[in-house]
Amino acid sequence: MKAIIPVAGIGSRLRPHTHTQPKSLIPVAGKPILAHIVDSLIEEGINEYVFIIGYLGDKIEKYIKEVYPGVKSHFVVQPDGKGTGQAIWLAKDLLKDGKPIIIVFGDTIVQADLKKILNSENTLLGVKRVNDPRDFGVAEIDENGLITRLVEKPNIPKSNQALVGIYKICETKQLLNALSYNIEHNVISRGEYQLTDALMKMIDNGVKMYAYNVEAWFDCGKKDILLKTNAILLKSNNYIKAEAKNYTNTILIEPVFIGKNSEISNSIIGPNVSIGDNVILNYSIIKNSIIGPHSHLENANLDNSIIGNDASLRGLSLTLNLGDSTEINFG
Repeated sequence: MKAIIPVAGIGSRLRPHTHTQPKSLIPVAGKPILAHIVDSLIEEGINEYVFIIGYLGDKIEKYIKEVYPGVKSHFVVQPDGKGTGQAIWLAKDLLKDGKPIIIVFGDTIVQADLKKILNSENTLLGVKRVNDPRDFGVAEIDENGLITRLVEKPNIPKSNQALVGIYKICETKQLLNALSYNIEHNVISRGEYQLTDALMKMIDNGVKMYAYNVEAWFDCGKKDILLKTNAILLKSNNYIKAEAKNYTNTILIEPVFIGKNSEISNSIIGPNVSIGDNVILNYSIIKNSIIGPHSHLENANLDNSIIGNDASLRGLSLTLNLGDSTEINFG
């Protein structure tokens, strides 16, 4: 079975980080978002991948080839970003055999029973109940779990079951036919060719699709959600626990992930901090944050922050002698 992973998005909601780094390569809980996705699929025996790349796609291709040299990888370019439907359609030549596929969006981390999904004889669409479904594809589901209708970002949702970006498709040829029809007839929603619309056309043509409720879903397209995801995954995953004894005059408040060859001294780190490889950090207090690899921080006091790769931050260093009843506010 092939895994199709669209990673062509610009990631405008995570700027300035995505000016120089693809959204899917932003680190969370010690490794890039894309690595969380690929690692979970490899664990279930998936060894062939189709990556739909676009903006900064050369970085994604380089990362996959360096980190996963043992998997069979294909890279398809989506030059104009006309939606998820177009992204899958561009990979049509690699899907001609009609075998079942799994589609996972490259900015989404899902905690689910992947083995059950992959082994299902039915087409399954991952869903999760959300408070405000207007920003997502929405599934209307009957009492038997059969999906009766799909709508992309409806203004007035008739369901609060959001599509979470993981799809097991058994009828691959029907999917390609639906995508081709929508592109040939310019069937668009919100200015793009949507995968949701193609799936709805398949339902109209008699294909049965069932909803699969995932355990947890992290849409890593916004800073606050990315930091929340980092904290949750650090607490739940079997990450490599950092040891304070390895760092000079430093206190670690778990959970904390620290990458290889990082030099940390005279600092308080944690909780919920992920630090990349080859970071230099001195005289700093860091909590609820992600620090990218090869960054250098001195005298930093950070909370709920994301620091990109190769960044340099030198904070304010003061010596104070304050008398009684004194108040100083640098905020």
